[in-house]
Amino acid sequence: MEDRQQKFHFHVSEGKKFPTLEDRDNKELLTKWGMQGNLLAQMYTFDQPFQSYQKDEFVLDFMRDPAVTSTLKVPSGKGTSAAVGTAAESVGVESVPCSILSMSFFDKLYGTVVRESGHVLKCFDEFYEDFTISDELRKMLLSEESDHYEVYNESEKSQFLFCLFKHICLGGQICQYEDTIDAYLDITKSLYKDLISVQKNADTKLLNITSSVFKFKAMDKEGELFFPDRKLHDQTFSYLIVDPFKRHVIVLSHVFAGGIFK
Repeated sequence: MEDRQQKFHFHVSEGKKFPTLEDRDNKELLTKWGMQGNLLAQMYTFDQPFQSYQKDEFVLDFMRDPAVTSTLKVPSGKGTSAAVGTAAESVGVESVPCSILSMSFFDKLYGTVVRESGHVLKCFDEFYEDFTISDELRKMLLSEESDHYEVYNESEKSQFLFCLFKHICLGGQICQYEDTIDAYLDITKSLYKDLISVQKNADTKLLNITSSVFKFKAMDKEGELFFPDRKLHDQTFSYLIVDPFKRHVIVLSHVFAGGIFK
């Protein structure tokens, strides 16, 4: 482990709840989608001013802090979780744009991959990596062969709101998909509100997102990936959502697994 002074120190926010993940009906949906118990959110506070350019230093300090390694939960893929327990030797961090404030962002789905009624258009089954594609929504999200792949451009697809929606739609390893889009949009909206912070501009009176979002992974002293999991997968992810004003950080992580499989 490189010899550097830890700048940021963290404390777990005991008892912090995320209403979207606590809601009984949502838990049933997440179970249906193979994500219940594998999708986790935790909050920590930190003690120093934070600027986005410090993201690598911040995440490395986070993944080395004993207050984090002893409390940050990792899903087992079997409905249980345990503390990560390992301090990072190195981290990989990328900024995720987060500026969308309206769910009208998803209006383009209607009349393309979703009927005006909200019903998702079906297609012939195709297989893409670990996914069975049986509708135009998932085909748009996964396959460049989709007629609708470019409904959203690359800049729009990089937005945290879109990433969250995609993760929710694709689900876990054992996933029963919805016939309508409503539940996907509802949980995406609700979880997004749980995670990001907004502030009203005193001059314009408009709301602005004040959170910074980073996708990250952590490696041990052998250079092996260990968080969010030891196996790479698009549906195995970890995000840090940082509120620089309140000095709290939320970890949202998910492991692509389900049932007896891992």
